[in-house]
Amino acid sequence: MMFGSADEWWVLLLYPAVLWVLFGPFAMVSLGVWSASRPGPRAWLWSVLVPLVPVVTSAIPMIFPLSRWDRPVRVDGTLEPPGHLYDFLGYLAVYVGGITVLPWLLGYGGTRLLRFLRARRTGPGKPGGTGRTAAEGEHA
Repeated sequence: MMFGSADEWWVLLLYPAVLWVLFGPFAMVSLGVWSASRPGPRAWLWSVLVPLVPVVTSAIPMIFPLSRWDRPVRVDGTLEPPGHLYDFLGYLAVYVGGITVLPWLLGYGGTRLLRFLRARRTGPGKPGGTGRTAAEGEHA
């Protein structure tokens, strides 16, 4: 029995979601940087697997119970969108988009931009560069 009631155990499932709000953006920025700096499937796989648990655990209370998704009927007989639809779209925008996807994109995009600018500034024939192409560097 938790918090004085026997049916409040499900609150424990939301701890990963609460911790994701605090630490998720930092984790996603670092995963975005990792994905941009080391190409390959390993970084991309971890970028999907790490946020999977908190996002799914927070989506469960947003989706269930399914009775919230019933479509009310207007007076003229047409169906209205479910009242819960706009709450769910807001959840997707803030929790999934703002906390999970946007920091990953910022980390990935910032790293790619920085690598592009460094390569452009210190490329072959520029000050700070080797002055050789990759093929010449192997044989020299």
